[in-house]
Amino acid sequence: MIKKHKYQTLVLLIIISISISFYSFNNEKINGICFVAPPHKVNTTHINPIKEVNASWVAVTPYAFSRPNSPQVTFNQSRQWRGETEIGAIETIKAAKKLGLKVMMKPHIWVMGQGWAGEYDLQNETDWIAWEAAYSKYILRFARISDSLDVEMICIGTEYKNVVKKRPQYWIGLIDEIRTFYDGKITYAANWDNYENVTFWNKLDYIGIDAYFPICDSETPTVDELTEKWQPVLQKLQTFQSKNKKPILFTEFGYRSMDHSAAGHWEMDNKNAAINLEAQKNATQAIFNAFWNQEWFAGGFLWKWHANHTQNGGMDNSHYTPQNKPVQSVIQEWYLTH
Repeated sequence: MIKKHKYQTLVLLIIISISISFYSFNNEKINGICFVAPPHKVNTTHINPIKEVNASWVAVTPYAFSRPNSPQVTFNQSRQWRGETEIGAIETIKAAKKLGLKVMMKPHIWVMGQGWAGEYDLQNETDWIAWEAAYSKYILRFARISDSLDVEMICIGTEYKNVVKKRPQYWIGLIDEIRTFYDGKITYAANWDNYENVTFWNKLDYIGIDAYFPICDSETPTVDELTEKWQPVLQKLQTFQSKNKKPILFTEFGYRSMDHSAAGHWEMDNKNAAINLEAQKNATQAIFNAFWNQEWFAGGFLWKWHANHTQNGGMDNSHYTPQNKPVQSVIQEWYLTH
């Protein structure tokens, strides 16, 4: 009887230990950086500064190109920067993995003359079918590369606002096809204003959101002010996550180092805003404060980091990169402790 009791206790302890390990693994935050594909070959020297800010993940972005009202999707072109091509993506992934970083493959479409893929649209079924074939060729190529290099996650699309609404069955079929050969995690990157219109989150591992929510229009809002402003959005996202039973991942997040940086980046062109390093720092700290301790939140990928670290960013730079700015220390400390 005593032996039986000891055996049952041992089994219970093993189960508890496994459960704790599983819980810890699944609650480890994705502390990521979006790496800007450079025109030159990438090696560990270019990736190491990402490791030094305590990031655990890096997003690799091979670009493809479309034109408005055209079903064509072109990639691996000779005129592209090396880092945007297949060979460049492979080099970047190998360098990141050599340094112990996990990788999200994040193919991205640039619409020539338009830029944002959210407005991309086609006018007839014939063109849509042609586009689906072209886009699948692009995504499946990089999904197979991801599989061959043990890439931990792939994002199957970015901010295709019209396309996901009009062609949901296409995306479901694409996900199913990728899962026939790829064992990693799969997500999709919805723009902050239309994640609720994506109807296939149940087929994915994460609800991916490019989190450029307009939070506050103040010139230099404080961390406390911004953290409070995040609360209505946080509650809405938590409700959405609870309904869909998938963790939320910020596939992109970040702020420009300029006045009004938390007001929405598309507004900056109209404001003639000055460089404001404190605004960027406060906004980044606030998004960490609001989200990173939430159990239902998976983490995110900061936008964005350039290859030649010492030559990028700096105190006179108003763009997104945190490199060589006060916000870099915020990221370094937060990623270390979370």
